[in-house]
Amino acid sequence: MTRKAQLPLWSLCAAMAFSAAVPLSGCSKVPRHYVRMAEPDTTLTMLVNYPEQYQGKVVMLGGVLIEEEDDEQYRWLRVKNRPLDQDHVPHRPPILDGTEAGSYWLLVEKQHQLPPKYKTWARMTVVGRVMDQYRLGTEPVLALLYVRGWGISGQDDGIWQHVNPNYIPSAPGGRKIQ
Repeated sequence: MTRKAQLPLWSLCAAMAFSAAVPLSGCSKVPRHYVRMAEPDTTLTMLVNYPEQYQGKVVMLGGVLIEEEDDEQYRWLRVKNRPLDQDHVPHRPPILDGTEAGSYWLLVEKQHQLPPKYKTWARMTVVGRVMDQYRLGTEPVLALLYVRGWGISGQDDGIWQHVNPNYIPSAPGGRKIQ
C-alpha cells in the first residue's frame, strides 16, 4: 500500500475504535464535576449520625419528593431517601425502616425555577450542600445545587442546577430550623 492509502485506512480504524468506545463508556446520570464535588459514598445515616463532619460539604443522595412547603424566600422540598447505586441512580432501601429509610429537606430559593414536571418525578438524584439546620428534629437540610429526576414513563425526566455551585444560603431569618 502507498502512504496515501495508509492514512485513510488508519483514520478509518481510529474512527471505528472511537465509535465503539463511546457507547461502552455510557452516559453519566450526574455531571462529573458534581460527582467530584460530592463527598464519596455519603449516606443519609452518616448525615444524621455525624452532622458536624458534613456541615458545609457537598453530598449526593437519592430520593422521592413527598412534601413541599413555601415561605417568603424559599421552597422547601421534603424528600424520602432512596440510596444511590454505583451509577448514582436511586433505589428503595433494602430495609424500609431506620435512618436510611428516613427523610431530608432540600432548600431552593423561590427565584430559581425548578423544571415544570418535577412534582411527577418518581425518583431523583440530588447534589446539595449540607446546612447547619435540621427540620422535624433530625432531618438534614441541603441547599440544592443539582437534581436529576426520572418520571415513570421517561417523558417527565428533567434536570435542574444552580448557576453558582458555591452558593451557601443563609438560614431563613437568621435562625435555626426545627
